[in-house]
Amino acid sequence: MLRKRIIGCAITVLFAGLSIINVTAMSHQEPAGKNTSEQEEKNKKFDPAEFLFEHIADSHDWHLFNFKNKSVSIPLPVILISKNNGVIMFFSGKLHHKGGYVGKNNYRYTLMEGKIAEISPSGTESYPFDLSITKNVAALWCSIILILVVFLSVARAYKKNVGKPPKGLQSLLEPVIIFIRDEVAKPSIGHKYEKYTPYLLTIFFFIWFNNMLGLVPFPPGGANLSGNLAVTGVLALFTMIITNFSGNKNYWKHIFNTPGVPIWLKIPPIMPLVELISVFTRPFVLMIRLFANITAGHLITLGFLSLIFVFAQNNTAVGIGVTPVSLAFILFMNFLELLVAFIQAYVFTFLSALYIGMAVEEHH
Repeated sequence: MLRKRIIGCAITVLFAGLSIINVTAMSHQEPAGKNTSEQEEKNKKFDPAEFLFEHIADSHDWHLFNFKNKSVSIPLPVILISKNNGVIMFFSGKLHHKGGYVGKNNYRYTLMEGKIAEISPSGTESYPFDLSITKNVAALWCSIILILVVFLSVARAYKKNVGKPPKGLQSLLEPVIIFIRDEVAKPSIGHKYEKYTPYLLTIFFFIWFNNMLGLVPFPPGGANLSGNLAVTGVLALFTMIITNFSGNKNYWKHIFNTPGVPIWLKIPPIMPLVELISVFTRPFVLMIRLFANITAGHLITLGFLSLIFVFAQNNTAVGIGVTPVSLAFILFMNFLELLVAFIQAYVFTFLSALYIGMAVEEHH
């Protein structure tokens, strides 16, 4: 019992330390593409809205820490397709040089409001097609590699230890896998559950792993991947495609000829139109639900952090007094987000299973 308490306290202290490192890193992160003098930085007032949305947005580099008032970041590849110069490739560190990066034919590339602008020698601005490896893309690759490493090792363990008790990662993940299979796939889909269980497991662990990585303050963590509409939109699109391609005749009959509905609602296509719209609104709700819940968690944490600077810029003593209270709430929110990370992965997976189950359900 004592050993368990010591381990629990150690985990709490470790997580508290990571939380403080995280908020410290966030508080010092400089906005990409803004070259301001030290005097301008001192005179500039703290803007909470700018602070919040800069830290949940994607970026062309991966911020690590500040050293002597300079941002230390991992530069990421910038890949542009320009009408004037074709394919342009360079590292994002060059964007922050004075005036930006000078490329072919003296065309200059610089960040303007988060987008890379191409400026001709005559001063004309245009925006090339951006295929850059941003922080979210790099984080996506890291999470994919992590998931592959984890589950390939678990698969090898199953192959080696046939009929033996699970060990290591296998024992950690097996209850979760069984939970998704027995409590989500089977009740929602029915006897055809085995066909769709691999997809449900994939989206559950993909969302869960990325939610957890978003709470880690250093690479490969720290990216707001599950709070990106492009990511949640693609996951929802997969669910929509699988649902509609799996739909049997009863599913489509229910859409275009809803049973139990008065004929005067069917002939002017009121109900069929409503049911057809629901084909698209269901995945849309999936997309927005995951995006909103994950983004809200980050915003609340950053909101508590911004209180320190809001009060400190008016009165330093008040800012110091607010700091421990804000840090306590930030720590609480980080623990709460551990639970939210699992719940949101579960909700997305459960609703996906429910939609698929409605599509493959046989007529009774």
